[in-house]
Amino acid sequence: MKFELKTENDNCSKLFSQSFSIVFFLSLIIILFDVALKLGIISRNHKIEYNCRVLSVEKSKPHFKKLSRLSNLKSKQQIWEFCREFIK
Repeated sequence: MKFELKTENDNCSKLFSQSFSIVFFLSLIIILFDVALKLGIISRNHKIEYNCRVLSVEKSKPHFKKLSRLSNLKSKQQIWEFCREFIK
């Protein structure tokens, strides 16, 4: 009569690999989220700079509206002062 006892020796290594993969994917998601936020900030600053340069050449109402939405400023005087500081 044969008696066999099966033991799982690699149970610890499976647990380690699963926890490592979870940590890896969570850190990857956090890094990608941070990159997306920074690209959004860079894009917004680029739009503001571009619209300020266009506004300095062509003073039209649509450019004031775009800058008003981007900078949360309401009056034309505030937008002019903001653009002067931004273009320097």
